[in-house]
Amino acid sequence: MSTDIEQLIKKSNEICASAGTKLTQKRKNVLAVLLSSAKPLSAYEIVDRYKVQFHEALPVMSAYRMLDFLIQEKLVHKLETAGQYMSCAHIACDHQHETPQFLICDRCGSVKEVGIKKHIIEELERSIQNTGFALSRQQLELHGICQHCQNHAI
Repeated sequence: MSTDIEQLIKKSNEICASAGTKLTQKRKNVLAVLLSSAKPLSAYEIVDRYKVQFHEALPVMSAYRMLDFLIQEKLVHKLETAGQYMSCAHIACDHQHETPQFLICDRCGSVKEVGIKKHIIEELERSIQNTGFALSRQQLELHGICQHCQNHAI
């Protein structure tokens, strides 16, 4: 494991301990798989990489449970439109996190996590409340073409 990933795992362990939860070795390993990936992964891709990286089988249902835990602890995000998972870009940050928006490239599959400013979220919430709709989650996923793919278009 790279030093950067080890540091992020250490910080994640501290986050869980301060919340009164435990980052077990298998949860750490699932997080490490996501941290070492340049792109979001499906649960099945995580299981495949887990087996290669840690020489141990991981049942898909166990992976889903671990991912649910990591999402609850705000260490991992689930991209709803793609059914994929990615590590939070702000694990090592000590500041209050903004509501995430994900810029998803439809060509290469890369994802960039960008926070939405609080005043924008508050305005959206007011607009939504006026309709009588109740949000269960706040996450925005926007699809398009990343700068790299735009610059290298065929």
